[in-house]
Parts: sequence; C-alpha cells; structure tokens
Amino acid sequence: MELDHVLIAAADLDAVARELETEHGLVSIEGGRHPGWGTANRIVPLGATYLELVAVVDEAEASQSAFGRWVAASRSGAPFGWAVRTPDLDAVAGRLGLTVHAGSRLAPDGRRLTWRMAGIERAAAEPSLPFVIEWGADTPFPGAAGTHVDLSLQLRGDAGRLTEWLGQNELPITIRPGEAAVISVSVGGRRLG
Repeated sequence: MELDHVLIAAADLDAVARELETEHGLVSIEGGRHPGWGTANRIVPLGATYLELVAVVDEAEASQSAFGRWVAASRSGAPFGWAVRTPDLDAVAGRLGLTVHAGSRLAPDGRRLTWRMAGIERAAAEPSLPFVIEWGADTPFPGAAGTHVDLSLQLRGDAGRLTEWLGQNELPITIRPGEAAVISVSVGGRRLG
C-alpha cells in the first residue's frame, strides 16, 4: 500500500486554498463535485500523493452520506483523514471485512475520474486508520499533476491497531498513543494543521 492522499476540511474551498498558497506556497487546482456525497474538492498535487481540500456544498445530500457527514463534522483548515491506495482493493477489503463502494466525479476538463474505496465509516470513527482506495484503470492519478514533494503524516491512536489494518508497511507516518486523530501533515518539511 502507498499513501494516496490526506483530507483537509474546508468550510470555504477557495479561502482554504488561498491560505495554503499564501502561508505554505502550496497551489491547488480545481477538483470537482462528488455526486451523492454533497461535497466538492480542490487538489494540491504533490507527485506521488496529494492533499484533498474538501467542503460540504449540499448539506442535505451530505447528511445522507458517510463521507459528507465526516467532512461536515471536521474543523475547517485542518487535516482530518487519509487514504492509502492499493492495486487489489478486493483482497484488502476482504481481509478487513469491509464493503467496497464505487465513486466518481467529473474533472474540470470533462473527464470522469473513477475509483473504488472501502473503510470510510471506520476511518471517520477512528481517524488514525486510513480508508483504502483503488483508482480506475483509465483515471489519471490526481497527484501526478504536481512535482514530487515529500509528505508525512502525524497521527494519534493505537499503533498495533494501525499495523493490523495496514499490515507491514513503510508509509511516512508517525503514530503516538492517545485518542485516534490526524494531528498534522508535513509537506516538504513544512507542517500544516
């Protein structure tokens, strides 16, 4: 598994994007709306990974979606979740007893981005755990538009539980004991959140 992306909540996508660019030099690009989830995003591409700025854009729709409720409950401007990618989501989901869900959104250029994912509900309940994603075969990786920048994640939670969830890995994460949370993310050595 590889680190796919880190979620950053945004009450206002454009305001959080401006703040990241002004304070950290991180430029975002328009993402799109997530149909059925009541959310929309902007992407900060970092080569092998990315930051996903995500906001609720339809409160009624978001209230009916596990992802939308998670975003709505998160503090604006702060990292609140993360995802790992795998080329074999069915095997990972089977091992963890997770249901696989399909997702998609239109990119600004009209292309449809597709993915499958599992574990959103568990990641929302225990943010030191990631959800798992597998990108569609014809979907370009959202982070690829940027130059490679190292990203690391600081978590609080149960390290043993995280190892059970991920298996052996070499992800750029640090976990300290305590109530499950994403503490911060560092991009190119600059700490956010």
